[in-house]
Amino acid sequence: MIASDLEALAQTHGLSLLGGFHTDARDMSHFPENTQSLLLFGPMLQHFWPIFIESPEWNDGDPDPMDRWSIRNISAMAQSVGGQALFPFGGPPFLPFYSWALQSGRAWESPVKLLVHDRQGLWLSYRGAIALPYRYDLPPPTKRPCESCADKPCLNACPTQALVLGHYDVPACRAFLKTDLGTGCLSQGCTVRRACSVTLSCARVEGHSAYHMGVFNR
Repeated sequence: MIASDLEALAQTHGLSLLGGFHTDARDMSHFPENTQSLLLFGPMLQHFWPIFIESPEWNDGDPDPMDRWSIRNISAMAQSVGGQALFPFGGPPFLPFYSWALQSGRAWESPVKLLVHDRQGLWLSYRGAIALPYRYDLPPPTKRPCESCADKPCLNACPTQALVLGHYDVPACRAFLKTDLGTGCLSQGCTVRRACSVTLSCARVEGHSAYHMGVFNR
């Protein structure tokens, strides 16, 4: 299967290839034997949610529908290309998706420490990865978008200052979400994520954001 075929396959599931890297001279302790390339997949922002809510996992009433959906679909994709699926959930221990993202050359640490992506900004999330026993033709790394962002709106967007430079006060965030003032974050997604200049150019379906915020605020 050629690169364009795998990307087209991912898109049929509402997923996007968000980056990857070759494993040359890297610590192989987290990779399946003989892995040569690792590919990272996450939601296509406008297409994933309509596909997901039609799935059996969403409609069967059982817990963790998105994780189960990810296991089913990304595992099937991996099998079709002779690879092995890996996931950021199911631990502890958890696989180092954050560091993998940084190695991809498509995601970086933002001023508020959340990962920022060249195309998805702070909406970035990974549903899984595929480890391949052969080299995949990857595009060259891109530039960190924060370098050309003069105002850094993410630093001042949090209404409670729970998420600021180098610090995330999770209890304060959750407490705010339980107030009337937190309704916007719950229904539309984190204010800090929405403030990113890249995020502003790639809106995510609000139902998708509301689902993640609801899980976070349980």
